[in-house]
Amino acid sequence: MAIQHAVLALLARGPSYGYELKSAFEAAVGPQWGSLNIGHLYQILDRLSREKLVVAERQAQPVKPDRVVYEITRAGRDELNRWLAEPSPRSGGFRDDFFLKVTAAARSGAAETVRTVLGNQRGHLMRELRNLDALRRAADDPVVRLLLSAASRHVEADLAFVDDAESALLADGGATLAELAAHAAGTTGPDAHGPARAAG
Repeated sequence: MAIQHAVLALLARGPSYGYELKSAFEAAVGPQWGSLNIGHLYQILDRLSREKLVVAERQAQPVKPDRVVYEITRAGRDELNRWLAEPSPRSGGFRDDFFLKVTAAARSGAAETVRTVLGNQRGHLMRELRNLDALRRAADDPVVRLLLSAASRHVEADLAFVDDAESALLADGGATLAELAAHAAGTTGPDAHGPARAAG
């Protein structure tokens, strides 16, 4: 998973501990990622330790409780280099909740339902795009600005899909929706795949 390798990349710069890694990760990826849950981070560090990709050392502190410091191993560096050298496929493939909503709305045959689904998504994406643009203008780190730009391009692609869906489903006065609804009704009825009943 990407976060596991991001932690290895942070540790490649030198030994560190949980909260320091959390702060370094959040500073590196910028605000569009959101905060990293410290409990999840410790689960990742524990997994990396079990896989011998990092080693952990408990260090005593004069006032505070002992601190566990993590250091990357040779195997960890090899795994980090392997990850960096390979391309990154989409983590979820092309499965998408919004696409399922468009599918359901289109097969309902109701133009108003399709307009509502597409309009709500367009409004959400426009707000997200404005937010990302504001974050990008405020960012000092050039890598964070680059990541925010990448996020904006993803949103722009999603907006283009909303436009495509609107053209494909609503531009012909409802003929496509009627055909989809009729097809859905014809293939999901109780007798759709059974033998035809005799008349009479």
